[in-house]
Amino acid sequence: MEVTTAGQFRVYRSPRDRDETLLLELPDDDVDWTDPTAAADAEDAFSPTYVPHDEYDGALGETLGMLEPGNVVDATLTWDDGNPRFADVAITDRTRFRFVGAATGLFDAARETWRAVEDAGEAMGSRVTYSTERDPNAVLYVFAKQPGARDLFEEFRDGVLPLDPLVGRVDEQADAPDAPREVFVMRPLDEPFVLVAIAFDKAGLFARTMRETYCDA
Repeated sequence: MEVTTAGQFRVYRSPRDRDETLLLELPDDDVDWTDPTAAADAEDAFSPTYVPHDEYDGALGETLGMLEPGNVVDATLTWDDGNPRFADVAITDRTRFRFVGAATGLFDAARETWRAVEDAGEAMGSRVTYSTERDPNAVLYVFAKQPGARDLFEEFRDGVLPLDPLVGRVDEQADAPDAPREVFVMRPLDEPFVLVAIAFDKAGLFARTMRETYCDA
């Protein structure tokens, strides 16, 4: 029996199969991710669905070929005996997630943020960074690595720990709440923390510098 469902989803690369996409269904728009209680419940708020993205023709196939981790889509899925397929998809937010699993030469602002967290005796913290013109251009989040317990980098990359609560806080506070962001999740080789850097402007200097320094493109 075929069933059709529709919703809004954040796109992730599937950790299981390169020929499928991981979709995390987004909660209602009225969730306030600046509320610590809501953020704490994030792991239970996003429902994952694994959907094959190969063997589609026409406009649907072209759109699926353009999907990148971090995009938000409005999608309709058809379910045949419990197996989902895309029936329709539209990209509504071109925010991009980038994951760097072996970062070296981390920039000063990230290390300074971590030193402040250590001095405060905390396990995580954040700070806003500014351009040379003193305009806010990004927010940095640092999280203590947890060797032998959890790999936070992998949990962020695989959607186990959704990034939406962090992106949602930026959207609540930034001057352009609907602008596409660029999110860099980094596991430095020589630092005791995981970094999530959210560039306010995907086309801005901060995002471009991060791509050129730490990413292939």
